[in-house]
Order: sequence, then structure tokens, then C-alpha cells
Amino acid sequence: MGKLTSFPQSVKVKPNETVMFSWIVFKSRAHRDRVNAKVMKDSRLAGMMDPKAFPFDAIRMVYGGFKVLVEV
Repeated sequence: MGKLTSFPQSVKVKPNETVMFSWIVFKSRAHRDRVNAKVMKDSRLAGMMDPKAFPFDAIRMVYGGFKVLVEV
């Protein structure tokens, strides 16, 4: 937990919860769109697409896109 700000604070994590952080790197926006379309059509994930069946509170989910400024 941060003193001023942190991921746990941003989602108001409760004592029995764990904050997860992940990222995906795509070759391009077009590549991202193709991958997302395939994922949405995957029948193995159909049961998880119902917001009531999510294994997390989607209202507290934080997401965004980023642009690479420095690559090492």
C-alpha cells in the first residue's frame, strides 16, 4: 500500500482481496483489433462474458492505452 497513492488504493482494495496487474503488447492497433475480435468470438470464453459472472468487480477495473516513449 502506498502512503499517497497506489494500485490498491485506486481500487479501494479490501483486506481479503488481491490487486492484479497485467499488460498485453500488440504489434499495432490493427493487430490489437484482430486479436480482440478473435477473443470475443471464442466459445470457450462465452461463459465469462456475462458481467454477472465476472470473477472480479469490473466497476473497479482500471485500464488504458500507452505509447512507448523510451525502448531499451
